[in-house]
Amino acid sequence: MKALQERFATLLNHNADGAPAPLLTRELATRLLQRLDQARLFAHAYPLLTNLTYGGLTPFDLLDFAYRHELAGLSLHMLDGEHNSLSQMDAAQLHAFAAKARALQLNVHLEISSTLKADVDAAIAVAKAIGTRNIRVYSRYEGQLSQVMDRISGDLLYLGQQADAHDLHFDFEQHEELKSDEIAQLLRQANHPRLHALFDFGNMINACEQPLQALANLAPHIRQTHLKGVRVVAEEQGFGHYGVLQGSVEDDLPSARMLFELLMLGEQQPQVIAFILEQENHYVAPAFRQSNEAADPFIAYREMSETPLPAGFTLEQMLAGEQRWANNQVTYVKTLLAELRTLAELTLAA
Repeated sequence: MKALQERFATLLNHNADGAPAPLLTRELATRLLQRLDQARLFAHAYPLLTNLTYGGLTPFDLLDFAYRHELAGLSLHMLDGEHNSLSQMDAAQLHAFAAKARALQLNVHLEISSTLKADVDAAIAVAKAIGTRNIRVYSRYEGQLSQVMDRISGDLLYLGQQADAHDLHFDFEQHEELKSDEIAQLLRQANHPRLHALFDFGNMINACEQPLQALANLAPHIRQTHLKGVRVVAEEQGFGHYGVLQGSVEDDLPSARMLFELLMLGEQQPQVIAFILEQENHYVAPAFRQSNEAADPFIAYREMSETPLPAGFTLEQMLAGEQRWANNQVTYVKTLLAELRTLAELTLAA
């Protein structure tokens, strides 16, 4: 048992900044196995964004990727794929996309980078057309933090009304500009059973937060999560991040620990319904919040995420690399889950 506990601790303590791993008791092992059996991995469009934008890949091909890797579903942005995106599909194309997802027994979750009414309404129309009930949102407002929070509060009221009207769920992502406790505050104030959070593995870095503390702050609200690898980049009064392969030697995040904590959320049933594989290799994100900022800091406008062609890469190399890196993340996460399963099973067999 001591050797198993040491192996478990080594896994969960990696990059965890001294936060000790829990004891792998028989009770914990039993619960962990139950959660592993229920965990649902999703593909994401972002790892293949260059292929979607320049390489001829379409959302239909993403369904094939998810099916080929035996994943439970696909999460993609309304705009991913440019002229081939869901936002540009007509009714017949959306019907065909939904039919293919059903035939492959894949769940589809939708994402938008806005909480503006017009963008939300457009997403709802597509969600109804393809039969999804789950939409990821985040706001991109500019102004003093207090003003931004007030605007988002109003948006959340509208989201709650639309969620009730259309049998939907909206999950607000912590997306670099807001801190996790600020999002938790907004969701507590909204107090709506269909409004929750999406926890991203790396975005808290840009908000000048630490990963495990951010997870703890947002934990009661987390319903979906984006998994990725990040190299933390120190800046003058904050931190940026650079996308790397998840689980690589460059990855500064406590990936195993965050995955474990997210798996265990929820008392009777798993709280997190989708573990979404969002490898963002070579994505560059500068610091957004500062350690010395005012009590009511100015929040700058934020463009939607994109990964420009990295220095030294040709387009052809990036197109090929994305395919490899997306496969790499599936292998890493499945291997990590398998290691957790092995440790739990050995504990029960001891």
